[in-house]
Amino acid sequence: MWKRLHSFAGSLRDFGGCTRHNNGASSSCQNPGGGDLDRGQRASRVNKGGPTMPFQAVRLYIQDHHVVMDNGIVQVTLSKPAGIVTGIRYDGIDNLLEVLNRETNRGYMVLQLLFMYWDLHWNPPGGNGIFDVISGTSFRVVVENDEQVELSFTRMWDSSLEGKYIPLNIDKRFILLRGSSGFYSYAIYEHLQEWPGFDIGETRITFKLRKDKFQYMAIADNRQRLMPLPDDRLPGRCQALAYPEAVILVNPKMPELAGEVDDKYQYSCENKDNQVHGWICFKPPVGFWQITPSDEFRTAGPLKQNLTSHVGPTTLAMFHSSHYAGKDLVLSISPGEPWKKVFGPVFIYLNSASNGEDPLFLWEDAKMQMMAEVQSWPYSFPASEDFQKSEERGNVCGRLLVKDRNISDDYILASGAYVGLAPPGDVGSWQTECKDYQFWTRADENGYFSIKNIRAGDYNLYAWVPGFLGDYRWDAIMNIISGCDMDMGDLVYEPPRDGPTLWEIGIPDRSAAEFYIPGPDPKFMNNLYANHPDRFRQYGLWGRYADLYPDTDLVYTVGLSDYRKDWFFAQVVRRKDDDTQVGTTWQIKFKLDKVDRNSSYKLRVAIASATLAELQVRVNDAKAQRPLFTSGLIGRDNAIARHGIHGLYRLYNVSIPGARLVEGENTIFLTQPRCTSPFQGLMYDYIRLEGPPFSGSSNEASSSFK
Repeated sequence: MWKRLHSFAGSLRDFGGCTRHNNGASSSCQNPGGGDLDRGQRASRVNKGGPTMPFQAVRLYIQDHHVVMDNGIVQVTLSKPAGIVTGIRYDGIDNLLEVLNRETNRGYMVLQLLFMYWDLHWNPPGGNGIFDVISGTSFRVVVENDEQVELSFTRMWDSSLEGKYIPLNIDKRFILLRGSSGFYSYAIYEHLQEWPGFDIGETRITFKLRKDKFQYMAIADNRQRLMPLPDDRLPGRCQALAYPEAVILVNPKMPELAGEVDDKYQYSCENKDNQVHGWICFKPPVGFWQITPSDEFRTAGPLKQNLTSHVGPTTLAMFHSSHYAGKDLVLSISPGEPWKKVFGPVFIYLNSASNGEDPLFLWEDAKMQMMAEVQSWPYSFPASEDFQKSEERGNVCGRLLVKDRNISDDYILASGAYVGLAPPGDVGSWQTECKDYQFWTRADENGYFSIKNIRAGDYNLYAWVPGFLGDYRWDAIMNIISGCDMDMGDLVYEPPRDGPTLWEIGIPDRSAAEFYIPGPDPKFMNNLYANHPDRFRQYGLWGRYADLYPDTDLVYTVGLSDYRKDWFFAQVVRRKDDDTQVGTTWQIKFKLDKVDRNSSYKLRVAIASATLAELQVRVNDAKAQRPLFTSGLIGRDNAIARHGIHGLYRLYNVSIPGARLVEGENTIFLTQPRCTSPFQGLMYDYIRLEGPPFSGSSNEASSSFK
């Protein structure tokens, strides 16, 4: 029988107005996130109609150098005043976190603790990067009663710390609730106006688990596997590949993993799909899960890719990173700029099964718990006034329509559109916004959208629609106040369009996934991705281009070629026999029966990713000294090396004078000349050539970074 009384404890919390259950009877309580959760029904599923056992009150034990929170299900030990989690006791395991004995050079044994901690990577403007495990200098009890304990570990900044610590006041919080099979953590970062500036490249929570217990990782239904041990990445057991994160397992402790590639970036995930991930221990069957109930405090919107879990065993709660974006997504705070942000709370969820039950069902239970946490957002129990509760927030709804007369004279329903509120900015600025909060949803099949529990503040409404180019922004600034319900009515997005489509390559969805992705070199396999829809996650695919095109570059013929088979997913450099690289020029061949030489044609090139690359466009003259268009040097996404299928979205709109075209066969040359690294290149999202403008439409050449 599943030991899941505590597995649903998060759904049995007393959220104010919610009554306890008695003898299996159920009562419904109002969810502060806006919905009704019948917690009694969930309890009866666990207890199968039997009497509900009372949960032990939460207890707090303060020691000289540690503090312990205990609710009878989980016991959490933190260092004092640093606020580093040094122990998690659960289901008979004394500590889920890794503790290693290490012998010093004097022969003494000391404990090296690899626990759970908040960290960040920062630098003063123009200075070197500094990795900082955030250790508090002051401890206080914020809440202590039978239902809840909340602890605060703060590190305050003053000018004497300049250059040593980032100029932020940091308040780390940890919460344990009665009946909860896990605990919560969040933090408040604050920069005062008079303080110096800084850049943050990354901030997160890191969990280091016991390698003798947790060896099976799960981040999605189809992304689960037995993982290598950290020892397998040591010299003598692995072979280094093109960058430090990637190795081939040569002599792993589990022989069945020999010959596989291990690389933490193969397990990255978009924010919108990154809600629960973690590890399973088989003996005893115990799960450790990191649940992120909201993306509002994550940076760069729903498509931002972040690390999840990887060999260690390590689990990460990523709040901000520049991965798959580069310097465009570095969080920069200037001198004289006040700033405050709440990261979290996130939930560290623990579950267990009885011996004889399938431990893999712990993943299914973790997903159910994740859904309960999402429904309960925003939480009512965090004590900080900086975390806005449901009654302090507002809601927005409306409908998005698309007007594209090349497709229809009528409005088109923006089915599946991504619609979000983010700080005021330029069109598409949400994908590089990293200082404040964002709130996103998907429109239904009729284009209707509803965004709930938006923090009070000023926003623009942004959107993009799969199947259509470009970005939408409602120009007026929206002021969200406590308790507001704002109905936007019908909004109309007019995607870029000058004339009729003459031809197109790909699907405008901000990804290169629809293009040809080759199988990996057999010596660079990760078996998880054999026959997997995410073929792009295999290592070394950039090298396969030279295998397919050893001497000449890709040629695509409109009307004959199929982009699913004939358009390589990334325009990378081509490796030569002497191991040097050369830039590449791809050709698009197409026929025109008639050319209006007095008009202008429009080439629209949507880029899914760019890494230290340049796009040059030439028409019918491959050797023209000056290209018709050049993007200049763009991008630091590094998606080619890090097994991504997109990075930051860019849209270039190139006017082609009709005099450059001819009746009959034409060729557009797309050149990427930068070639100092095998990882330089472009991923295309979608390419379209439009005929001369419709009457009254714009005919200006433009390029835009969105």
